[in-house]
Amino acid sequence: MPMPEAPEPLNARIAARVQALRAERGLSIQALADRSGVSRSMISLVERGEASATAVVLERLASGLDVMLSALFEAAPPAAAAASPIARRDEQPQWRDPASGYRRRAVSPPQQGQPLQIVEVQLPAQAVVGFDHVIRRHRVFQQVWLLEGELEVTLGEIPHHLHEGDCLAMTLDQPVQFRNPTRRAVRYAVVIHETSTAR
Repeated sequence: MPMPEAPEPLNARIAARVQALRAERGLSIQALADRSGVSRSMISLVERGEASATAVVLERLASGLDVMLSALFEAAPPAAAAASPIARRDEQPQWRDPASGYRRRAVSPPQQGQPLQIVEVQLPAQAVVGFDHVIRRHRVFQQVWLLEGELEVTLGEIPHHLHEGDCLAMTLDQPVQFRNPTRRAVRYAVVIHETSTAR
């Protein structure tokens, strides 16, 4: 079943989260640029909500801030209020990559302090999205469960061809690319676990 259109852009939320996370870590824009490989000008545009950053840029920023990508889509909880342990479907943030058309829905409840995240992704026909920033302070494990269609996942130089129902486990310590080789959208779930022990 196709994922619904995102109700509105998440640029403002992403801008606020990047600013807040950078401030929490005491990083200047230049320091974050050095850690992430994203230019100072692009970081400034993202923090002002003036750029529709691609999935690659956001992944690099998340890595530079030492958080999982899902953290950039979370809304800050109200002061002195506990976040709900339930993420209702209509409240789960959705985002579309302007470069590839990749759609991402953060399924997991936010602000729960857990190392596990679940994401649902829809990749358009013949689209490709890749993540090449592998400098991380923590080990990140990922499992990709293909719900509909066919998907090619290349980790480093090793390709994996997935069919509907297949599940691929991998450690994100190399560049990874997701490619839809078919003429219809594919849908898959991603389960991400980040260790708390620095490498």
